Amino acid sequence: MKIAVVGSGIGGLASAILLQRKGHQVTVYEKNSCPGGKMGQINVDGYRFDTGPSLFTLPELVDELFELCSVQEAERLPYVRLSNNCRYFYPDGTEFNFYQDREALYSEIERVFPHDAAAVRKRLLHAEEVYNLSAPVFLFSAFHKLSNYLTEPYRQMVFKLHKLDFFRTMHGANAKDFTDPRLIQLFDRYATYNGSSPFRAPATLNMIAHLENNKGAFFPVKGMYSIANSLYDLALKQGVRFEFNTRVEEIIRNGAAVSGIRTASGITSVDAVVSDVDVRSVANHLLKHPLKRIINKIERSSSALIFYWGINRSFPRLDVHNILFSSDYREEFRHLFKEKSLSADPTVYLFISSKIVPDDAPAGCENWFVMVNAPSDCGQAWDKLIAEARENIVRKIDKMLGVDIGSCIVTERIASPLTIARDTFSANGALYGTSSNSLLAAFLRHPNTLPGIKNLYFVGGSVHPGGGIPLCIASAKIVSNEIPDAL
Repeated sequence: MKIAVVGSGIGGLASAILLQRKGHQVTVYEKNSCPGGKMGQINVDGYRFDTGPSLFTLPELVDELFELCSVQEAERLPYVRLSNNCRYFYPDGTEFNFYQDREALYSEIERVFPHDAAAVRKRLLHAEEVYNLSAPVFLFSAFHKLSNYLTEPYRQMVFKLHKLDFFRTMHGANAKDFTDPRLIQLFDRYATYNGSSPFRAPATLNMIAHLENNKGAFFPVKGMYSIANSLYDLALKQGVRFEFNTRVEEIIRNGAAVSGIRTASGITSVDAVVSDVDVRSVANHLLKHPLKRIINKIERSSSALIFYWGINRSFPRLDVHNILFSSDYREEFRHLFKEKSLSADPTVYLFISSKIVPDDAPAGCENWFVMVNAPSDCGQAWDKLIAEARENIVRKIDKMLGVDIGSCIVTERIASPLTIARDTFSANGALYGTSSNSLLAAFLRHPNTLPGIKNLYFVGGSVHPGGGIPLCIASAKIVSNEIPDAL
């Protein structure tokens, strides 16, 4: 089959590799000049910044792609396991490290959250159980296919359905299980991993903590963008063709099946299309989608406001991943999803890849990726919001770290929901497509196929099973299993 992959994000790259290995003729069409989708990089004034995902979990899914292509271990993506998943800073001056080593972690919990030590142990075990129970059904299979319901993993899940905790919110479960508000806030944070609110998302999503804190957090030794770069190189070696600076303007249908794509160069006939584009953008711009009206009504996930700061000194107190919490989490999420604005006291995520990759910053300096959650774009006055947010972030960092960070910034770049929408074709700049702010929203994302249209497939963060590097690869594996080997 001649297959067009639209978009070269992680889902598109993985799909191209898997389908080319099955004997198909695969061409990837990418509107930008380089691969990666949301996973990009900026080089400016001697600093390198990863612009997209910063957390790397389930690296074995990337390893599997190299194994499939018989690549020797020494030639695969090199990465390391982090000793500290994240360093947390609270408004009251508390600092907490979520260490990978269990003995070190539990010692740290006893130091900071002594009354909840047993509860944390129980929660991590429960998160593992829920993940192992649900992942084969929800994450690594075509959940929307009826045949999936006849499998043994599905039967096992049905018998233990109560353990999935559908009917409580994430915050509700955390508030019941933990006594310390600071610990509740820490575990509430995992809702942001798919752009949702912990006060509305189902407690089932507490299993996200398992990936980072049980399975482990990792980091590529050459930075996050090296994941996209390594998969791109792997795809090329398998024979995948790439057409960069080529925007797909329409997915062509011939009756009930796709027949081609249209670009500025004209129409190219294909036997199948795999879309790695935000499904809302597909519905509104590329295809007469039968569910367009429904898709446009679904609440969008959150977006992000990111400042890329070149810092002229180093901060040993900081780690690779750092969180500076707000004083009122509920108010912060009310602003995000109800007011469609930003709180004056946002939680700040601070990612410093130069802690692992020294060449990402000049000697004695650091590259700061400074992010706050932001609403998706709906016509806000972004220039004003960005200016206010920058002021609030600087003030917060100064207070919590005891520094004058403004005097340390020597270069700056900014990303907003507007630039994310422009650069990645993510509708409204929403990072994860739809939110999971309802009982079953996390499990009823757009399927990887579309009933009534043959040979059209969907991968990436806006469709089943969700966003993030592991789930985007999972979507590619699901689609690959739907397409038979070439004859």
